[in-house]
Amino acid sequence: MTMGDETPVTSLILAVLIRPILSQLERRDVVASQTLRAALTKAEQTHPGLTYDLVMGIMRKGEINVNMNESILRLQGAASDSDLIEYRLNRSEDAFQELNKKSAALKRILSRIPDEITDRKTFLETIKEIASAIKKLLDAVNEVVGFIPGTSGKQAVEQRKKEFVKYSKKFSTTLKEYFKEGQ
Repeated sequence: MTMGDETPVTSLILAVLIRPILSQLERRDVVASQTLRAALTKAEQTHPGLTYDLVMGIMRKGEINVNMNESILRLQGAASDSDLIEYRLNRSEDAFQELNKKSAALKRILSRIPDEITDRKTFLETIKEIASAIKKLLDAVNEVVGFIPGTSGKQAVEQRKKEFVKYSKKFSTTLKEYFKEGQ
Protein backbone atom coordinates (compact mmCIF):
# COMPACT_ATOMS: atom_id res chain seq x y z
CA MET A 1 0.00 0.00 0.00
CA THR A 2 1.14 3.52 -0.75
CA MET A 3 -1.28 5.46 1.43
CA GLY A 4 0.64 8.26 3.02
CA ASP A 5 3.48 7.88 0.50
CA GLU A 6 3.14 11.30 -1.12
CA THR A 7 4.67 11.47 -4.59
CA PRO A 8 3.65 13.70 -7.48
CA VAL A 9 1.90 10.83 -9.28
CA THR A 10 0.13 9.63 -6.14
CA SER A 11 -1.21 13.09 -5.39
CA LEU A 12 -2.46 13.66 -8.96
CA ILE A 13 -4.53 10.50 -9.48
CA LEU A 14 -7.71 11.99 -8.02
CA ALA A 15 -7.46 15.29 -9.90
CA VAL A 16 -6.12 14.08 -13.24
CA LEU A 17 -7.67 10.63 -13.61
CA ILE A 18 -10.72 10.29 -11.36
CA ARG A 19 -12.28 13.78 -11.54
CA PRO A 20 -12.64 13.80 -15.34
CA ILE A 21 -14.43 10.44 -15.08
CA LEU A 22 -16.73 11.88 -12.41
CA SER A 23 -17.39 14.89 -14.63
CA GLN A 24 -18.58 12.54 -17.37
CA LEU A 25 -20.74 10.67 -14.85
CA GLU A 26 -22.21 13.99 -13.73
CA ARG A 27 -23.83 14.42 -17.16
CA ARG A 28 -25.83 11.24 -16.50
CA ASP A 29 -26.28 11.27 -12.72
CA VAL A 30 -25.43 14.45 -10.83
CA VAL A 31 -26.16 13.03 -7.37
CA ALA A 32 -24.04 9.90 -7.88
CA SER A 33 -21.15 11.95 -9.28
CA GLN A 34 -21.24 14.48 -6.43
CA THR A 35 -21.52 11.72 -3.83
CA LEU A 36 -18.54 9.84 -5.25
CA ARG A 37 -16.53 13.04 -5.66
CA ALA A 38 -17.15 14.07 -2.06
CA ALA A 39 -16.41 10.59 -0.70
CA LEU A 40 -13.20 10.13 -2.71
CA THR A 41 -11.98 13.64 -1.92
CA LYS A 42 -12.57 13.12 1.81
CA ALA A 43 -10.96 9.67 1.71
CA GLU A 44 -7.93 11.02 -0.18
CA GLN A 45 -7.54 13.88 2.31
CA THR A 46 -7.73 11.47 5.23
CA HIS A 47 -5.57 8.79 3.59
CA PRO A 48 -3.30 10.33 0.91
CA GLY A 49 -2.58 7.80 -1.81
CA LEU A 50 -5.88 5.93 -1.42
CA THR A 51 -7.08 6.70 -4.95
CA TYR A 52 -3.69 5.67 -6.33
CA ASP A 53 -3.97 2.35 -4.48
CA LEU A 54 -7.54 1.93 -5.73
CA VAL A 55 -6.59 2.54 -9.36
CA MET A 56 -3.50 0.34 -9.16
CA GLY A 57 -5.53 -2.45 -7.49
CA ILE A 58 -8.12 -2.33 -10.28
CA MET A 59 -5.39 -2.42 -12.90
CA ARG A 60 -3.67 -5.39 -11.23
CA LYS A 61 -6.96 -7.25 -10.91
CA GLY A 62 -7.69 -6.59 -14.59
CA GLU A 63 -4.13 -7.53 -15.52
CA ILE A 64 -3.67 -4.13 -17.17
CA ASN A 65 -0.09 -2.96 -17.49
CA VAL A 66 0.15 0.84 -17.72
CA ASN A 67 3.02 3.19 -16.98
CA MET A 68 1.27 5.46 -14.49
CA ASN A 69 3.89 8.22 -14.70
CA GLU A 70 3.48 8.40 -18.47
CA SER A 71 -0.30 8.27 -18.26
CA ILE A 72 -0.53 11.04 -15.69
CA LEU A 73 1.85 13.21 -17.72
CA ARG A 74 -0.36 12.80 -20.79
CA LEU A 75 -3.61 13.32 -18.90
CA GLN A 76 -2.58 16.40 -16.95
CA GLY A 77 -1.97 18.28 -20.19
CA ALA A 78 -5.55 17.60 -21.22
CA ALA A 79 -7.21 18.11 -17.82
CA SER A 80 -9.72 20.93 -17.62
CA ASP A 81 -9.46 23.79 -15.15
CA SER A 82 -12.51 22.46 -13.30
CA ASP A 83 -10.82 19.08 -12.79
CA LEU A 84 -7.71 20.74 -11.39
CA ILE A 85 -9.50 23.41 -9.35
CA GLU A 86 -7.70 22.51 -6.13
CA TYR A 87 -4.37 23.25 -7.82
CA ARG A 88 -5.41 26.70 -9.04
CA LEU A 89 -5.18 29.90 -7.04
CA ASN A 90 -8.44 31.77 -6.78
CA ARG A 91 -6.98 35.14 -5.83
CA SER A 92 -7.66 37.88 -8.36
CA GLU A 93 -4.32 39.72 -8.18
CA ASP A 94 -2.29 39.64 -11.38
CA ALA A 95 0.62 37.86 -9.69
CA PHE A 96 -1.61 34.93 -8.69
CA GLN A 97 -3.26 34.71 -12.11
CA GLU A 98 0.19 34.79 -13.72
CA LEU A 99 1.26 31.92 -11.45
CA ASN A 100 -1.79 29.94 -12.60
CA LYS A 101 -0.84 30.59 -16.24
CA LYS A 102 2.80 29.60 -15.73
CA SER A 103 1.78 26.44 -13.92
CA ALA A 104 -0.65 25.44 -16.68
CA ALA A 105 2.00 26.17 -19.35
CA LEU A 106 4.53 23.92 -17.61
CA LYS A 107 1.96 21.13 -17.31
CA ARG A 108 1.18 21.33 -21.03
CA ILE A 109 4.87 21.12 -21.91
CA LEU A 110 5.42 18.19 -19.53
CA SER A 111 2.44 16.36 -21.02
CA ARG A 112 4.29 16.19 -24.35
CA ILE A 113 7.20 14.17 -22.91
CA PRO A 114 5.80 10.68 -23.62
CA ASP A 115 5.26 11.54 -27.29
CA GLU A 116 8.56 13.36 -27.83
CA ILE A 117 11.04 11.37 -25.75
CA THR A 118 11.94 9.02 -28.61
CA ASP A 119 12.88 11.88 -30.97
CA ARG A 120 16.15 13.11 -29.50
CA LYS A 121 16.23 16.49 -31.30
CA THR A 122 12.62 17.35 -30.50
CA PHE A 123 13.02 16.13 -26.94
CA LEU A 124 16.11 18.28 -26.37
CA GLU A 125 14.06 21.30 -27.47
CA THR A 126 11.30 20.23 -25.09
CA ILE A 127 13.83 20.02 -22.25
CA LYS A 128 14.87 23.61 -22.99
CA GLU A 129 11.21 24.64 -22.91
CA ILE A 130 10.76 22.85 -19.59
CA ALA A 131 13.79 24.59 -18.07
CA SER A 132 12.50 27.97 -19.25
CA ALA A 133 8.98 27.23 -17.96
CA ILE A 134 10.36 26.17 -14.57
CA LYS A 135 12.34 29.41 -14.31
CA LYS A 136 9.26 31.45 -15.23
CA LEU A 137 7.17 29.52 -12.70
CA LEU A 138 9.71 30.13 -9.93
CA ASP A 139 9.79 33.83 -10.85
CA ALA A 140 5.99 33.90 -10.58
CA VAL A 141 6.16 32.19 -7.17
CA ASN A 142 8.62 34.84 -6.01
CA GLU A 143 6.16 37.55 -7.09
CA VAL A 144 3.33 35.90 -5.15
CA VAL A 145 5.33 35.64 -1.91
CA GLY A 146 5.00 39.40 -1.44
CA PHE A 147 1.22 39.03 -1.22
CA ILE A 148 1.30 36.33 1.46
CA PRO A 149 0.63 37.72 4.93
CA GLY A 150 2.58 36.55 7.96
CA THR A 151 5.77 34.63 8.41
CA SER A 152 4.20 31.18 8.55
CA GLY A 153 2.44 31.67 5.19
CA LYS A 154 5.64 32.84 3.52
CA GLN A 155 7.54 29.91 5.06
CA ALA A 156 4.93 27.46 3.73
CA VAL A 157 5.31 28.88 0.21
CA GLU A 158 9.10 28.74 0.49
CA GLN A 159 8.90 25.11 1.66
CA ARG A 160 6.73 24.14 -1.32
CA LYS A 161 9.13 26.00 -3.59
CA LYS A 162 12.04 24.02 -2.15
CA GLU A 163 10.12 20.78 -2.77
CA PHE A 164 9.44 21.87 -6.35
CA VAL A 165 13.12 22.65 -6.91
CA LYS A 166 14.03 19.26 -5.39
CA TYR A 167 11.70 17.41 -7.77
CA SER A 168 12.93 19.54 -10.69
CA LYS A 169 16.54 18.59 -9.91
CA LYS A 170 15.54 14.93 -9.60
CA PHE A 171 13.83 15.22 -13.00
CA SER A 172 16.99 16.77 -14.48
CA THR A 173 19.15 14.00 -13.03
CA THR A 174 16.80 11.37 -14.45
CA LEU A 175 17.03 13.00 -17.89
CA LYS A 176 20.83 13.01 -17.74
CA GLU A 177 20.82 9.31 -16.85
CA TYR A 178 18.35 8.61 -19.65
CA PHE A 179 20.61 10.24 -22.22
CA LYS A 180 23.73 8.52 -20.89
CA GLU A 181 22.05 5.13 -21.18
CA GLY A 182 20.75 5.93 -24.67
CA GLN A 183 24.20 6.69 -26.09
